[in-house]
Amino acid sequence: MKPAETINLFWWKGEPNFGDALSPLIVGSLSDHRVVHSGAGRCEMLALGSLLQVMQKHYAEPADGRRPVIWGAGLLRAIPRDFVANVDIALLRGPVSAALLGVRTRRFGDPGLLSHLVVNGPFERQDRVALIPHHSMVGTPPFEKLVQSDPALDVILPEADPIEVCRRIATSAHVISASLHGLILADCFGVASTWLAPGTQSHLKYYDYAASVGRPMTNPTLAEDIPALLRSLRDGHGLSYADGIERARQDLIETFPAQFRATPNTAGAMARA
Repeated sequence: MKPAETINLFWWKGEPNFGDALSPLIVGSLSDHRVVHSGAGRCEMLALGSLLQVMQKHYAEPADGRRPVIWGAGLLRAIPRDFVANVDIALLRGPVSAALLGVRTRRFGDPGLLSHLVVNGPFERQDRVALIPHHSMVGTPPFEKLVQSDPALDVILPEADPIEVCRRIATSAHVISASLHGLILADCFGVASTWLAPGTQSHLKYYDYAASVGRPMTNPTLAEDIPALLRSLRDGHGLSYADGIERARQDLIETFPAQFRATPNTAGAMARA
């Protein structure tokens, strides 16, 4: 194999978060290129994350002919559309992002749905419930009381290793998550999940993703309601929107940038940051 070329990928490196850390692993799983971190203003590609507002700050004006590819990212909130003409949008996370940016498309998907490509199975389900808090909840008396109330709860912190998070979610009986990518990983591995209220975070990204796969999503569950939820959980029989997940996966694979796609002889090669 010839030496791998490089993808300059932007992903969030501020506060550690397993969702952000999955971005280079998933991009690498579809490419024979080496994936390295790049700042938003110098990147060639943006994949997983609610980071379009960062791109807007850097690409509201043309950037010396550079046009980074956006593949599967989404909005955190409504932002100006002035950067859209200066980037190449291969795919957006969901229809809410597309509508707010004025992008006409019927194809959507979050790259987190391809997380099964970066971790080896098979996975044996265990009798435990994964609980993934928002970082602002960790260490607070109500959350610590909740954790101590039920030994079946497996607390997965946002800064946990992304591969380990995949394994723990894939082997859970149920997932309760304030993290969007906790919910997306549960969908990826076919595990039923409950949306936990994410504190003061905007709900836009959650509904954006849910609409992309046809997932029914109403108001999030409050932390104080989790004990009653745990008592009412029943064994699941597959996800009702599994077809939507599969359609999004197909859209993700088909829209992955051709210039970075692995050749037939190197497909499946992984590049790590």
